[in-house]
Formats: sequence, structure tokens, C-alpha cells
Amino acid sequence: MLDVSDDVRAEIGDEEANRLLAGENAPGSYDCTSCRTPGNTGQERTSTVLFVGEETAVLAFAHATCIPSQVVAVSEEQVQGAVRTITGDDGGAARTVPAPSPAPMAPVPAEGPRPAPRQAVLGVTCGQVLLGETLHAALVVEPTGPIARPGSDGPGDDFLPLLIEQGFTPVNDVAYVPGTLGGWSVLLAVGQLHAILQPPTQGSAQPTSWWQAHQPLAVTEGWRTAANKNSSVIVYGAPAGSIGQQPREDLLREALEKAALHGVLVAATMPLAGT
Repeated sequence: MLDVSDDVRAEIGDEEANRLLAGENAPGSYDCTSCRTPGNTGQERTSTVLFVGEETAVLAFAHATCIPSQVVAVSEEQVQGAVRTITGDDGGAARTVPAPSPAPMAPVPAEGPRPAPRQAVLGVTCGQVLLGETLHAALVVEPTGPIARPGSDGPGDDFLPLLIEQGFTPVNDVAYVPGTLGGWSVLLAVGQLHAILQPPTQGSAQPTSWWQAHQPLAVTEGWRTAANKNSSVIVYGAPAGSIGQQPREDLLREALEKAALHGVLVAATMPLAGT
């Protein structure tokens, strides 16, 4: 009942992957690397999660209902911390394996809007928004510059049209919860923000990263509590220069409302993967 994604198989090799699938190296019982509750590879579907650092990598295990099998790029310090967190004092179920060289550490926009040919980075800001009487965890995705449609070298910014084509909806009033975007999710692992996942691309059975953190991002306890309570995260998208880095959540809300008023804000609600 073990899931080994193509990405994980490519990193650990066919021989190791086949041994895992045959049960030779499967841990049996484990603590889920996402929700930290017990799991068992013989009783429930389990994902293999490979945390990759600069010199070492850690193969860990998670409930398939929490996160899909995937490769997660982290710093060497973070992968060593993951070893301590996952294994604890009793050895746990994680084990180190040689890391590929070089480890992939750049953000991966996958099939979503891409900064080509101009180079731009998708910046992500975490915050909470009050909608009605409920606090919602939110992410604001804003590029550092114009995003061109793949294959285009024109001067325009196609970020919002590309998001709308992916299923995001225009926001006219921030007071309302946007609709759920099927197949997408926000990935938390070991209490940190790792990625925004989109549906599998052609030829793949696993979700892919539309945005991936250069290094896992710490989130506040309040943000994590709101995300877990609602089992979802609201993801807003706005073109470069629309929102900016706001130092307080009230200012972030004002910036979102201003962007909505000017018709340059889209959003979608995404299920939370992990805790």
C-alpha cells in the first residue's frame, strides 16, 4: 500500500523503489511526516516523501490522504532538522539516503504561469482574512515582474489571464469566500509551507508543484490553526505591484480590497494538504 512517485523513484533508483514496494524496506508503523500521527504501511495507503538537502536526503513516510509522494527540496540544515524531528529518540521510520547533486532548490512554477522569456519570481505572502465571522488562512501570490504567456515575448503581462484559464475567478468583493479549485491544494509539511500543488500533468499520476518554496516557509500558529480548522486555504493572485509586502494583516486586507476594486485580483479556495 506504498506510493512511490516517479520523481521519488528517479532520485532513489529503481532498485530501492522496488524494494520499498515489495515491503523489504517499508517501515511498517511510522509517524506521518505531515500530521505527526501514527500510520502503518500495511494497513493504509502511504506516501514516500524524499526531503533533499545539499549533501544528504531523508526518505520519510506520510499518510497518502495528507500529502502525495514527492520530492521536497530543503536546505542541508533543514534536512538534518527533519531527521531529528522525524526519527526522535527512538529511531523512527525515516532514513538518510545520498542526495542528488545538485539538489533542486529553485521555485518550480510547473504548468502554471511561467516567467519566460523574462525572468520573474512568484512571491508568496501569508496572512489571515476575516470573511463574515470566520478567519481564513490566505496566500497572496504576486510576481516580481510581468509574466509572459509561454511562447510569447510580447511586452504584456498575462499573469491574471493565465490564472483565470487555470480556474481562478475574478474577485470583485473580498468579503466573499471564493469557489474551490478542483485538483489543487496547499502543501504543509512538518508545520511549514512547501508548495501550491496543481493537478497531475500529462503522463503523471501525481500532483505537481505550481509554486514551490525555495526553502520551506514558517507560518504563524494562528495561520496554521485557521487552515486546519477550515481544512482549506484561500489563494489570491495579483499582477506585479498590486499588493506589495504589507507589514500588517489589516494593511494586506486594504491592499486586497484596492486590487479587487481595480479589477486586478483573482482567487480560489484550495484544500489543505498536511497540517
